[in-house]
Amino acid sequence: MKKLIYGSMIGLLALGLLSACNQNDKKTETKQSAAVETPAKTGDTIEPSDYHDVDNWLAKTTDPTELADVFILYPTAYQKQGNQSPVSKIDNLSMQAGAQVFLANQGSAFESSGNVFAPYYRQLDANWLLSQSAEKQAEYANGVPKADVLAAFHYYIENYNNGRPFILVGHSQGASMVKEILFDYLKKNPEVNERMVAAYVLGQSVTQAELDANPQTKFAEGPDDTGVIISYNTVSPTFEGELSTTAPGALAINPITWTRDETPAPVEANLGSYVRNEEGNYERAMGVADARVDTARGLVICSTADVARYGMPESARKIFPEGSFHNNDISFYYYNLQQNAENRVAQYLAAHPAPTPEAEQPVAENVESIQ
Repeated sequence: MKKLIYGSMIGLLALGLLSACNQNDKKTETKQSAAVETPAKTGDTIEPSDYHDVDNWLAKTTDPTELADVFILYPTAYQKQGNQSPVSKIDNLSMQAGAQVFLANQGSAFESSGNVFAPYYRQLDANWLLSQSAEKQAEYANGVPKADVLAAFHYYIENYNNGRPFILVGHSQGASMVKEILFDYLKKNPEVNERMVAAYVLGQSVTQAELDANPQTKFAEGPDDTGVIISYNTVSPTFEGELSTTAPGALAINPITWTRDETPAPVEANLGSYVRNEEGNYERAMGVADARVDTARGLVICSTADVARYGMPESARKIFPEGSFHNNDISFYYYNLQQNAENRVAQYLAAHPAPTPEAEQPVAENVESIQ
């Protein structure tokens, strides 16, 4: 059985402790100056976090016995308080707590597919970021968060991966950083790109223009292809707003049938959702979510889930308008994602069998070397 070691915040899995962390952060904020710090952006000199430090890892497998790895990036878990910086520190308590909640309740869908590696990374406060122009948003996102994520992935490749195939997983801000790995690191390192089984870019769009600009990438066409991107954003049939996590030309795949057309997948075909029950605990539930791709908007439409129960809270409507199921992009299709990730790993391994060690050859004696 693979063993995971966690950073120093393993005890903060309970959602109730997130509020306490925010209060602690707020107390710290009162000691800061009234001016809001502007974070570094693209082009600035940025010192990435140190990934030799075990406390900068949310989780990592200490005895990687599986034949593949899973590299996971959590969604936005940082919310600045008052005049705090728009970019978190790597050891921010509330961010680390939120990251652990995500890994336990959503990212865990992928843990059965391989050895898990999940770094902490410095994030941007979403409300602050979206108050900037589109140009500035890209500059800041490609600043500190990208510097940390690329440093963490490089450290993982150099120190933990040992040549194994791998899956990339990210949701929301984490998914946008998975795209940076795809479009930057893997583009520059084709030998590493060849080992990518799949990239699950969830709750964040991937557009045809992005694929055209990155010919080393391709979008999934079915349940079995490898070296592909899987992406979608989930909304209700009545959703009419604009998502901050999607863009014109977005592509989507049905997370139940793994098809790209608009054929509906009935709720009965869903292998199970992993959602909160009435007591607030996560459990497997059947009959929650169907799925249909809206090819024009690049969205997945879920018509069976209760918007009042599963939709985004009122406090998030500025970013995710009514009808968005952003928080449940993974939860609704948890067991389908789990099965699909396992299947893609199996397909990759079948097509790339481990080389058979050559028989040991006897050492020739008294043979003169050729200069």
